Amino acid sequence: MNTVTEFVKSRRKQLKLTQEEFAMKAGVALTVIRKIEQGKENLSLSKVNQVLKMFGHVIGPVSDK
Repeated sequence: MNTVTEFVKSRRKQLKLTQEEFAMKAGVALTVIRKIEQGKENLSLSKVNQVLKMFGHVIGPVSDK
């Protein structure tokens, strides 16, 4: 299973963007990108979704059944 950390990092690299360039394009602080790619757990859901929207995705509730 692909984690958000792996997903964001691999997609950013596919676009050949540095973390700083990607942060600017996504409209978030560089620290947000770094925290996501480092797998930090204390992230703002709205900021994560702002980053994921760059790839046409968002995080939302999912049934575990």
